[in-house]
Amino acid sequence: MSGFFRPEAIAAVTRWREVLVAAAIIALGVWIAAKPAGMIVTGFGYVLIGLGAVVMVPAVRRARFFNGGDGPGVVQIDEGRILFMGPETGGAMALDALNVLSVRRSRDGATAWVLADATQLLVIPVDAAGADALFDAFAALPGLNLDKVIASVQSRTGGSQRLWARPGASASRVALTR
Repeated sequence: MSGFFRPEAIAAVTRWREVLVAAAIIALGVWIAAKPAGMIVTGFGYVLIGLGAVVMVPAVRRARFFNGGDGPGVVQIDEGRILFMGPETGGAMALDALNVLSVRRSRDGATAWVLADATQLLVIPVDAAGADALFDAFAALPGLNLDKVIASVQSRTGGSQRLWARPGASASRVALTR
């Protein structure tokens, strides 16, 4: 059956699956609320509409953040620690030790997250397998603007862009280029 659908269509549905589930919950809620039934059934419909809307907002952000997963390397998040295993480089960094988060786009269009602490840089391609888990990890950073993060991933401008710096972290101790 998988040969029946184009791979691009399967990838799009996979990327937006949470949004589709939230839309289905909202549609079910509208259908239940619109039926001529008692107050309890109508109220249940309104609860489903509200639940679907609450689920929809982060689902849309997560879907916009996701970039495929067919790039080089594998990302794993385990107990507040980001681990990247790439074909040539790799490393690990605790979220608590992270001082600067930036995104870098090279001339050939390759985009990578650049994570820096006091002693190391960790460069992770945005399309590495498992990189979609970084959305939830980055959301835990205090003061990070997730809309700015999503916009930077979708942007096509070259160069580096600092997205977040830990309050009180010395910028002179962290280098963003190598």
